[in-house]
Amino acid sequence: RLRSAPVTIRFVTNTTKECKRDLLERLTKLGFDIAENEIFTSLTAARNLLEQQQVRPLLLVDNKALPDFTGIATDDPNAVVVGLAPEHFHYEMMNRAFR
Repeated sequence: RLRSAPVTIRFVTNTTKECKRDLLERLTKLGFDIAENEIFTSLTAARNLLEQQQVRPLLLVDNKALPDFTGIATDDPNAVVVGLAPEHFHYEMMNRAFR
């Protein structure tokens, strides 16, 4: 019914463990008729903010989430993006983030 209604459809999630492409693949396998541009994640919001503010983040996110930040400059970081990434939460990385 939604597809035939005069409304814009978006699938919204707060996941930070996987990129949009992987999420799309999983939802498609579950039978959802969905396009990648209909998915809005917290990583999408983070990327949009990074682009608007023109900052260079240290990405403290799961490696599976990194494709959503392709093309974002991360050299000489002046911002930090934090997602669910327990493997990256160690002294060295925390020290880099706080600096």
